[in-house]
Amino acid sequence: MGISINVNGATHSVDADGETPLLYILRNDLKLKGARFGCGIGSCGACTVVIDGKAVQSCDISLAAVAGKGITTLEGIGSREKMHALQSAFVAEQAAQCGYCTSGIIMTAYALLERNAHPSDAEICAALDGNICRCGTHARILRAIKNAAEAAP
Repeated sequence: MGISINVNGATHSVDADGETPLLYILRNDLKLKGARFGCGIGSCGACTVVIDGKAVQSCDISLAAVAGKGITTLEGIGSREKMHALQSAFVAEQAAQCGYCTSGIIMTAYALLERNAHPSDAEICAALDGNICRCGTHARILRAIKNAAEAAP
């Protein structure tokens, strides 16, 4: 019997062990590649998704734990044709270098802006504390998030 999950507004029945990490279900079963495998222990943020409004590392939460909850992935906030304000701001600021961590950072920022439309620099930095970026584009990342926040009503 499958476990029912809601991802990006669509309900999916997944036939997998309840202890399977959500990340594997998103990438392998649902073919959503926005969340990326980084560390596998919930420390780097590359696999971040939003679950019921909160940024969560999908490698560190089981399929059973998300049954009945609303899961949003990078694919659920925008597309190439119609980007979310955060995605547009990241492009405009050239905030991605290698890009591996970018989707996790965008999803963390998305959760922040959903609960606080105009965060301070300190609030942005605190929210991003669980996201690791080794490329050195931190100033651009912060500018992109601030620009997206300023564009919000």
